[in-house]
This record gives sequence, C-alpha cells and structure tokens, in this order.
Amino acid sequence: MPGDPRERIVTAATAMHDALTAWPWAAEVLSADGFVGLLDESAMWMVETIVAGAGDHGCTPEQSVDVFRHIWYYTVGEVLVRAHSARRRDEGRPFAYRDDLDPSRLPHLAAIGVRWAALAARDIYPEGLRTFVDGLLAQGEERA
Repeated sequence: MPGDPRERIVTAATAMHDALTAWPWAAEVLSADGFVGLLDESAMWMVETIVAGAGDHGCTPEQSVDVFRHIWYYTVGEVLVRAHSARRRDEGRPFAYRDDLDPSRLPHLAAIGVRWAALAARDIYPEGLRTFVDGLLAQGEERA
C-alpha cells in the first residue's frame, strides 16, 4: 500500500470498486447500512484501509467512518448504475435520451442532446474518486 494516507484510501476504494464491478450482485446485497457486519474478514481490509487512511490524515474516528460511508455510497452507486445499464443494453433496451428538448427552456441539455449517451458511458470513476477523496479529507481538516 502507498505510504500517503490519501493514496491508500484511493487504492483501497479502487480495489473495492473493481471487486464489486466483477460481482455487481454483491453491491446489491451490501447496499444497506450495517453491511460491514456481513463481510468476511478477508474483505474487511478495504474498510480498514480507508478508515485508517482518513485517521492518518487527521480525521477523527467519526469523520473516518463518514469518509468511508461517502466513498462506499459513491462506489456502490456507480457500480449499480453501470451494472443496470449493461443489463438494459444486453436486453436490447438501449440508452434512453431525448433529442426533442426545447432549447429555450433547457439550453444546456438540448445542446448536449444525443451525445449524452456517449458522455455517460465514459469511465470517470477514478477521476471522480480522487476529487471526492480530496473533498472529504478537506472537510475533515476543517472540522478538526
């Protein structure tokens, strides 16, 4: 694991994301508070690494749990949206978009139009995760 607490958090969250991407049904099963009690000890290292990384960065135990929970919600949401989108695609139900939006009422969405599907298909999890972790750790610094 990297020495830098932020990088340890990102590494553990990425491993968590990759594991859930391989088994999206697990994200579905674990998408309730209290799921940590359902994890096998071999999977707890990711939770431990994120909570410890936040603590090593200066967060209180409460803030460290909050950092984990925010990352968990972000990760599970991303995994479930991708899994459900793939299922729709496999079932022959393509991505829904609107090409009839009124530019006077919704100028930005109308300008994006059908490009939305391609833009939404990009893998932005790693970039979003890093930005998210930076913001969460900064909040911990402000509260401390």
